[in-house]
Amino acid sequence: MKPARRPLLGALALAALLSFLLLAAPPTGLLPSSSSSSSRRRAPTSPYAHRPKLLFLLAGQSNMAGRGAPPAPLPAPYLPHPRLLRLAADRRWVAASPPLHADIDTHKTCGLGPAMPFAHRLLLSDPAPSSLSEPTVSEPEPVVLGLVPCAVGGTRIWMWARGQPLYEAAVARTRAAVADGGGALGAVLWFQGESDTVEADDARSYGGNMERLVADLRADLGLPSLLVIQVGLASGEGNYTDIVREAQRNVNLPNVIYVDAMGLPLSDDQLHLSTEAQLQLGEMLAQAYLEFNSSRDPNL
Repeated sequence: MKPARRPLLGALALAALLSFLLLAAPPTGLLPSSSSSSSRRRAPTSPYAHRPKLLFLLAGQSNMAGRGAPPAPLPAPYLPHPRLLRLAADRRWVAASPPLHADIDTHKTCGLGPAMPFAHRLLLSDPAPSSLSEPTVSEPEPVVLGLVPCAVGGTRIWMWARGQPLYEAAVARTRAAVADGGGALGAVLWFQGESDTVEADDARSYGGNMERLVADLRADLGLPSLLVIQVGLASGEGNYTDIVREAQRNVNLPNVIYVDAMGLPLSDDQLHLSTEAQLQLGEMLAQAYLEFNSSRDPNL
């Protein structure tokens, strides 16, 4: 249940609704037939679109989506890779390139988040060659990574509760990603909470809300041991950042990893991570994932 009293509730709910309309699969007849100056050009479908993939759900708010104009040239960990795909808003698998959330988090200009450097670090750990050719009998099947962007800026954790549009859309997109070509969900990357630092009640209830979110995702996706890597806040919109951070550290569930972003450099607004910080965070998330899986899967 969401609290009855919330400043800017109407604006936040409207933003979430607009993004939900894009997260949900649109009817075929409503898809744009050509690109225009006001819409993003449709990326080509990847040759790996129907291969089995190792999937990662990207959820939370603006620091997961990324903010700020991308630098030119892009750092190497943000460049496209043939085995790195993104599930677009219309649920097609396309080559992943930043900004990953441009057709998802549509009420703000998206920039560079941590997911691309995270994925590039995982690809570096895969010994298979980066090639479109089929592997030989003696070669391992090259890993294909599929990123499923669902983050929306300015959202509070109650907006991600079961039954809320953002939660239901994220579950639906993840199920669609698994069904299209097979594959498995490797982890949820969760970076959210800045908006829950504004009101004391939100901050104090954060831990319980986060534990319910994890339990619901595991139940609805049929993955009772699903790994969730949550990012500890580096900043907040209000005065209760320490309370939210403490709640994040104390989530009492197995297979929930805490990666602390505090101390990473912020952009000029003192709220969003800088490009340098997002690069570092991507590496930190990848290291956490690889360490968690090292005893169970020596190939990744």
